[in-house]
Amino acid sequence: MKPTLYIVIPCYNEEEVLPITAPEFLKELQHLQNEGLVSNKSRIMFVNDGSNDSTWDIIKRLSHENPSFIGISQSRNRGHQSSLLAGLNEATDKCDITISIDCDGQDDITVMEDMVKKYLEGNEVVYGVRNNRDTDSAFKRTTAQGFYKFLNFMGAEV
Repeated sequence: MKPTLYIVIPCYNEEEVLPITAPEFLKELQHLQNEGLVSNKSRIMFVNDGSNDSTWDIIKRLSHENPSFIGISQSRNRGHQSSLLAGLNEATDKCDITISIDCDGQDDITVMEDMVKKYLEGNEVVYGVRNNRDTDSAFKRTTAQGFYKFLNFMGAEV
């Protein structure tokens, strides 16, 4: 039986980027379905983090136009991690696999195929690490490097 995948995408004031990235996420989900890697019950879940623009209206429109899109909305802005957790909690009983990704399109969505394949090979946790941070600010680069050094220090194989 093919596993069900939920792609969980936190969104905060994404009205400009969502109409561009949503079709790309859908294209990747359909690719995974066509390759027989995930079930047709798989979904793209947008989590509106209390946006004060038209993000939630766009999510509702997308979900009405295509059942592969679903959305939940928080009553107010609670932050990226809280939105991600809300989406993961909502998805937990509905799917076998969750992949979280940002809405802004800066991450390579095609690596989702490799992640799903790793899951199918028996890995319970699969994560990606950006290998090129040239476009990040010096602060973001430094904090990311510090985070991965800390993980290595704690014994994680990163």
